[in-house]
Amino acid sequence: MTQPAILRPKELKSNDRGNGARTTPLVTRRCGSTSMINGITAFDPGASIGLHKHNCEESVMILDGQAIAEIDGVRYPLGPNDTTWIPANVPHRFINASQTEPMRIFWIYASIDATRTMMATGEERPIDAEHHQQGTQS
Repeated sequence: MTQPAILRPKELKSNDRGNGARTTPLVTRRCGSTSMINGITAFDPGASIGLHKHNCEESVMILDGQAIAEIDGVRYPLGPNDTTWIPANVPHRFINASQTEPMRIFWIYASIDATRTMMATGEERPIDAEHHQQGTQS
């Protein structure tokens, strides 16, 4: 039987996503999950991630700061506790709307086998692969 896990983001490694974004994986295969993945991504002021899509549903909650969620070409302003649900294969990205304050999001993928496909290049990679990259202490 798989054991429950207590995850403390301040004690976990973060992966640099580039462009001022860093991701801290939380629930993954490493802790025994068989059906979902989640984590936190922090954005520097003005930072964003590239337009992409996933092979499964995703939900994102804004933890801190002011965000712009670009979903299927429409931009939505979001603040703390605002939450999105994004169906599989819908292009989207998150942008820190502030040029002076950081932003953090909590995300959940509805599959342990979630992938990210970058719209600009068509490159697809498993989310799990990103979680095993060498990171820096958060």
